[in-house]
Amino acid sequence: MHVVDSHTGGMPTRVILDGAPDLGSGTLAERARRLSEDHVAFWKSVLLEPRGKPGMVGALLVEPQDPDCIAGVIYFDANAVLGMCGHGTIGLAVTLFHLGRIGFGRHRIETPAGIVSIDLTDAATVTVTNVESRRMQKGATLDVDGIGTVTGDVAYGGNWFYIVDPSPIPVQPGNIAALTEAAIAVRSAARAAGLGDEGGDLVDHVIFQDASDNPAIHSRNFVLCPDNTYDRSPCGTGSSARLACLAADGRLNPGAEILQESVIGSPYRLSYQPGPNGGIIPSITGQAFVMAQGTLIFAEQDPFRRGIAA
Repeated sequence: MHVVDSHTGGMPTRVILDGAPDLGSGTLAERARRLSEDHVAFWKSVLLEPRGKPGMVGALLVEPQDPDCIAGVIYFDANAVLGMCGHGTIGLAVTLFHLGRIGFGRHRIETPAGIVSIDLTDAATVTVTNVESRRMQKGATLDVDGIGTVTGDVAYGGNWFYIVDPSPIPVQPGNIAALTEAAIAVRSAARAAGLGDEGGDLVDHVIFQDASDNPAIHSRNFVLCPDNTYDRSPCGTGSSARLACLAADGRLNPGAEILQESVIGSPYRLSYQPGPNGGIIPSITGQAFVMAQGTLIFAEQDPFRRGIAA
């Protein structure tokens, strides 16, 4: 299996060029469902240790349905197949440029959540125009074991988020373990309460927002991903959901740019325009860098060929 690894603001992406199972035809959402249900061992083996690393997201290249798209892609982490991935899309764009498959300028990419566009301005810098994002519920209150009462917004940015602002714990690198533990508890409570959309998709990410001590930075965040790791980047789909909340509250005007910082200091430049269906169309600009290009080997006699699940 040939892969290219990159990182976006410290968050790794592994683009899979070949060697994946046949997912058949149909929409990207249908093929993502087949990947999620029928090929769990495959996507876990790619990302779990010893081949993978904590936080890594896989980006499986597939044929798009839309002929105007340069590629189709299905994203997944070690615990779930994802609807979209912002940092992964930035990493994918830089990887495709590295491979000589795209040049500078605008391109369209098909994902299970819908078609997104990328603008590659140099070999590392990408702007993603995401799917329409929206806030579903404002001020949803939860009783969380070990924390108490927590209030947050439920929002969609390609994945489903419960956004707590302000964070119950300061968003600082030294607090990552405590933030992770608290966010796991909050997500469990959110899912037990059935928070998500009317179609049954439940919250699978949690965001803790905090102020930054840098006046040039709008805010800092800590983002918990489905595999219980934290996002080293500010999270593209999470930032999209956050923009939807800011727009709904009248706290950010269309076209105005802000800088969002992750818990480790990685920045995204964010803005939005009104969407056609009452939501917003987010714009996320970040940088990614290719780290490695190689071949994954799955030896039959390897006792950990499927990864270390413990």
